[in-house]
Amino acid sequence: MFSFPVKLAFCITELNIGGAERAMCELAVRLDKTRFSVTVYSLQPPPDCQSKSCVPILEAAEIPVQFLNMKGLLSFPAGFFRLRKLLKEQQPAIFLSYLFHANFLGRLAARSAGIKHIFSGIRVAEKKAGWHLLFDRWTNQWVEKNICVSYSVAEFTETVGRLPKEKIVVIPNGIDVMPNNKTPEEKSNRVIFIGRLTYQKGLDWFLETAPDWLEQLPDWECWIVGDGEDYNRLINILHGKYYDSVRNRIKFLGWRLDVLELLATSKILVLPSRWEGMPNIILQAMSVGLPVVAAEVEGISELLGENAANQTCRFGDRKTMAERILTLATNSGLAEQLGNRNREHVQKFFSMETVLRRYEELFVSE
Repeated sequence: MFSFPVKLAFCITELNIGGAERAMCELAVRLDKTRFSVTVYSLQPPPDCQSKSCVPILEAAEIPVQFLNMKGLLSFPAGFFRLRKLLKEQQPAIFLSYLFHANFLGRLAARSAGIKHIFSGIRVAEKKAGWHLLFDRWTNQWVEKNICVSYSVAEFTETVGRLPKEKIVVIPNGIDVMPNNKTPEEKSNRVIFIGRLTYQKGLDWFLETAPDWLEQLPDWECWIVGDGEDYNRLINILHGKYYDSVRNRIKFLGWRLDVLELLATSKILVLPSRWEGMPNIILQAMSVGLPVVAAEVEGISELLGENAANQTCRFGDRKTMAERILTLATNSGLAEQLGNRNREHVQKFFSMETVLRRYEELFVSE
């Protein structure tokens, strides 16, 4: 049995705002403080730009944050010993890590520090770096439960990652449903992508679809919000001759803080990812009643439920992607109907209250 408040240690690779970082932060801040006391550990140094990070949110909630100041592989030993030392000082009952690097180093440090209950958050189907799966298998002997963010990620983790089924549990992301108070007149004729500009997100093939639908929608724009290592490559694609007719209506806005407002005033969200886990941006779009067009990868159908058929396409299916966008752009009744159904689905199955309850039950199940 645990004595309350139960000490929790959350460990994550970094604290710049992203899907996993946001989910960890929401959980840390909103767990019942009479039952749980949380400390957060970040492998990397403090973010260069605090306003683009989870740090102010954690600090406002008076949650201690420790930075291990790791910078690359050579800093691994120092990071391990520092984390082990801090964990021995904190003496948490439960350790929960997020993302591969924090999962790997965290398991080693938590085990060495004598922590009995070690949990790992598996946020995506890791299809790019196979060696991640090898390290997961090697260190999984010390893990009590692997918390997968979707059933499709759980299936991948069992069949491809080859982690034992009895150690896998699924707890999805959660979100607060927002007031649906934007009238059609307050929305712009805009298709919007919000996320990191990385290979995973599939913006390279999505840009290839742009002439197929933008040329037929002369009063529409496409906004791409976010930053990342693929920015220059995507700009080079956009400046190819092929895009002359629509280039001035495809806008790269960089990183933005007002994500919910951008979603609420847009008409369609796109997510053309190569792989996912359970993308927060889809949850956010659904919470404000926005229809989406997404590649059918991990977690997408679970989020959209029975409304997935009109809002998904196979990854790389340029023709269907364009058709889905055109249909929603030219049929406002269908777009509104799907948006309302998305919002109802999130409210029923992905409320933050439900997610918090499942984590609390997992932590104190013994």
